[in-house]
Amino acid sequence: MHKAVYLSLGSNLGDRAENLQTAIAKLAEFGNVVAVSSFYETEPIELTAQPWFLNCAIKFETEKMPRQLISTILNLEQSMGRQRKQKKGPRTIDIDVLLFGTSIIEIPSLTVPHPRLHERRFVLEPRAEIAPDARHPIFKRTVRELRDALPAGQTVKKVAR
Repeated sequence: MHKAVYLSLGSNLGDRAENLQTAIAKLAEFGNVVAVSSFYETEPIELTAQPWFLNCAIKFETEKMPRQLISTILNLEQSMGRQRKQKKGPRTIDIDVLLFGTSIIEIPSLTVPHPRLHERRFVLEPRAEIAPDARHPIFKRTVRELRDALPAGQTVKKVAR
């Protein structure tokens, strides 16, 4: 059975746009990429002394179960040169599972919905572009409502791809 999964992709090393496009193409080998947001240039948060990110969101349909999907994503990140040397540090590619259908998942390698999804403009802005009325399974608010409730602060600018 196909599950609709929403992913957030980000890159701030190398050719950021190419990294996102490569990751999207590789993900298509493991399911069906249904929608891709525009790319957004975003300032780093938490660890701010690093290059700005390019982010996007995708809707992805897969038959993989959550553990299989996160394993596939981690392998994909590693194959694209992701090195986990510094928490929140620069990376060629970062792929986060935001939602997995309407499931609430807590396993050692994966928490869904993403625990900080509702706090991150760099995630909500692209996600609102492709699924503004999708509801958060815990907060019961739409992506648009969550985005509109964020305080001003983080710079997120749509860019042409």
